[in-house]
Amino acid sequence: MRLKIVFCFTLLLNLCIGFNLCAQNRPNILFAISDDQSFVHTSYAGSEFIKTPAFDRVAREGIYFSNFYAGSPGCAPSRSSIITGRHHWQNEQAGQHASAWLKKYVPFVDLLEKNGYSVARTGKGVGPFQYAESEADSLWREKDAAGDLHSDFKYTGKEDERFAKGISGTNYFKNFKFFVENVRKDKPFFFWFGGYEPHREYEKDSWKNTSKKLEDVTVPEFLPDNDEIRGDLLDYAIEIEWFDLHLQRMLEYLDEIGELENTIVIVTSDNGMPFPRAKANSYEYGVHVPFAIRYPKQFPGNRVIEDPLGFIDIAPTILEATNTSSKGMLPITGKSLLNLLSSSEGSVTTKGRAAYSGRERHSSSRYLNWGYPQRAIRKGDYLFIWNMKPERWPSGAPQKFSENDSLQLLPLYGLDEHNKYINESAYTDIDDSPTKTYLIENHKEELVLPYFDFAVEKRPEYELYNVEEDPSCLKNLSGIQLLKNIEGALKTELISELNKSNDPRVVGPNTELFDSYKRYSPIRKFPKPEKLK
Repeated sequence: MRLKIVFCFTLLLNLCIGFNLCAQNRPNILFAISDDQSFVHTSYAGSEFIKTPAFDRVAREGIYFSNFYAGSPGCAPSRSSIITGRHHWQNEQAGQHASAWLKKYVPFVDLLEKNGYSVARTGKGVGPFQYAESEADSLWREKDAAGDLHSDFKYTGKEDERFAKGISGTNYFKNFKFFVENVRKDKPFFFWFGGYEPHREYEKDSWKNTSKKLEDVTVPEFLPDNDEIRGDLLDYAIEIEWFDLHLQRMLEYLDEIGELENTIVIVTSDNGMPFPRAKANSYEYGVHVPFAIRYPKQFPGNRVIEDPLGFIDIAPTILEATNTSSKGMLPITGKSLLNLLSSSEGSVTTKGRAAYSGRERHSSSRYLNWGYPQRAIRKGDYLFIWNMKPERWPSGAPQKFSENDSLQLLPLYGLDEHNKYINESAYTDIDDSPTKTYLIENHKEELVLPYFDFAVEKRPEYELYNVEEDPSCLKNLSGIQLLKNIEGALKTELISELNKSNDPRVVGPNTELFDSYKRYSPIRKFPKPEKLK
């Protein structure tokens, strides 16, 4: 009997010791997300005018996903998909831009914290959303869904090493280092590094303070190729490099303190580049983002995964990797990628998988604050887009009322009597920029007009692109007889997913629900569509 008791006690002790070792060795997670960066804009992906050594290291030593898709071409709904593992259209206001975040949409970050992780963030979190400001906001979440903010360390005085004035003053690395050394204690950590870069606005011609050259730039086919556009792309490039610099410092620091090999590093961006026909569009340059994961202890590296996958798969992957239950979250739509990450090449396949994205309201850009609803599916070589309201302007209305006089209708295209663009006066789903200004001010020129139309003209209800052959999404193949079966299959699969995920745009009962949600950012006033002149 005593032998049995001793044996059971020893077994229990060993189990407890083993459990504690497992708890101590649970992986840290460093989640790094830039703000508005398209898939082609890393040096690992072949860009010659953008250098991203930190991303390249993660991709080279880890797993690079060459076809990873954001949940939306806009920041708030896309980040909502990351944090909940659900399509943004499943999350009510908590899946829309500048609306309220409801308590019931529990992010995976909360569950990590309950499971013993020290959780924090620096920079941009899950937003823009309206979080609770008082007890009256009883249904709203109180704090950012990415965790407590650590952004106290700022660049000042002689220590200010920023490349340009448009770059955030937050010292991301210093905040991360302070968290690791003073906040996380002996716990594993989840740290959200949310760069504000390369979100606009940029310091114009800041690239001239570097060694960059206009001739090195690759201009996307949907933009005119001239020095003005190339310079704008170089200003974008140096902001990406700033984000990457802080990631590099974080990796080197973790290496220095012996924590890097026990840290899952995930690097991505929330949506595509802030240029016409990219951000706020469900085309490749709007939703196809850089994505790489490094964790050599369990994820064999030096691999490339080409199958289309998406943001809704991140939450279940992290939960499984940290042995954290999803109890408390609403049902997760995505699927864990842990088997794929942990297996040697060829032993697990995701072939046949599809990636989904969509959008509703982005900025305040149309009459009565209407959005431009889109749903999209990427599978195989093809991207299929459903423009649910093709009668609306995809990039926003071409004319608006004055901010100072609600009865004064500003000129069409926002062009004053001198043919100069008035800031934020037209097509406001496109961020104001030198590129946007150039397209509007020169749209009558024969060589510029096609690019202007690519950016702002109304679109057909359905679009189909072979993105392997046409990554700029300029040759709409929808309706071509030879591709009838492919288009039909993609449309059927997309609608099936929308039905399965109870998309109000498809299943109702209120198909216009998304346009009714309150927007907490500024609202512009636009004329009725038929009143434009």
